[in-house]
Amino acid sequence: MYSANDEIDLRELFKALWDGKLIIILITAFFTASSIAFALLAQEWWSSSAKITKAQPQNLAAYQQQVRQFQPVFNIYQEDGTVLVSKELDSLVDSKVLFQRFINAFNSTNNKRSFLDNSAEFQEFKSSMAVGSSDMSVDEARAFRAEWFNRISAFTADNKGPNSPYTINFQTMTKESSFELLAAYILATELNVHEDAFNNLQAIVNGKRNELVQQKRILESQASNQLLVETARAKYAAQIAKSAGVDRPIQTGNEKELFSIDLGAKGLDAKVKALESVKNLSVIEPRLQEINAKLTMLNNLDIDRTVEFQTFRFLENVEQPITRDKPKRVLIVLFGSFIGMLFGAGFVLIRFAFRKED
Repeated sequence: MYSANDEIDLRELFKALWDGKLIIILITAFFTASSIAFALLAQEWWSSSAKITKAQPQNLAAYQQQVRQFQPVFNIYQEDGTVLVSKELDSLVDSKVLFQRFINAFNSTNNKRSFLDNSAEFQEFKSSMAVGSSDMSVDEARAFRAEWFNRISAFTADNKGPNSPYTINFQTMTKESSFELLAAYILATELNVHEDAFNNLQAIVNGKRNELVQQKRILESQASNQLLVETARAKYAAQIAKSAGVDRPIQTGNEKELFSIDLGAKGLDAKVKALESVKNLSVIEPRLQEINAKLTMLNNLDIDRTVEFQTFRFLENVEQPITRDKPKRVLIVLFGSFIGMLFGAGFVLIRFAFRKED
């Protein structure tokens, strides 16, 4: 059980706090001054941002023209005149695919590393932190880079669907540099995406060219063999016609005969001469005409890598930030003052408790 002496009257507590108000004020002032100094000396961080979404057809028109010029090479032309339109090139000009490639490239660690390595501001800050020196371990240097990588981000505020806009963000130590670096990184990322888009187109075109070359070789081989067979048959038929004394064309009514002599010996001799003089194998294999035409088109078409196009469009342009991300100076000072007041009050009450026991 507690005795009456152990009980502490609230009035005594308030009196003790009042008597120690000078100490509380001094401690609070000390914490407030320290928090002000920390808030003023702490490294500032500013973020520039923009909101983007997938490009419209007009933004991709120049690139689409480069892709669609190869469409006839990929189409299939049937004997009845109908054309089967190939969809092999569709993914190259899909605005959703191109936009996602931009987002992936923007968030790519390799792209961030390459960009920061060429950034004078990052190199200056890295030098001031002595990154890479003997005082910093490899893991610490990697953690420092990873921290900066996290300051460059592209994210969507909601997941309402694939058409949701993205917010792209770049955080640095000044509002001017955050604006300039974000604009520069957007440009660098767009150039990388453009290069990848042209490389993908070139790869598909090269693949189609190799496919057509292989088809041509196969059809030419088949046509050459067929020509040799037809020539040999005509020679055998001519010999049979001469032995049978058939010089002029006759009607035997047996067109399926292996060595038909319907043309007569003279006609068969002319046929042999005609077959031996064939140089254009398209006479034997008409499909070679289509393949040769496609290969000629591919040789005459070039990819213009200088055309300008956008894989995204701005909903909100890049602008300099108005307020800093860190430090929140008002909150730091208020928090420091509050902690100082609590610490001062606690000190006074503890001193009061010890004095009462004495």
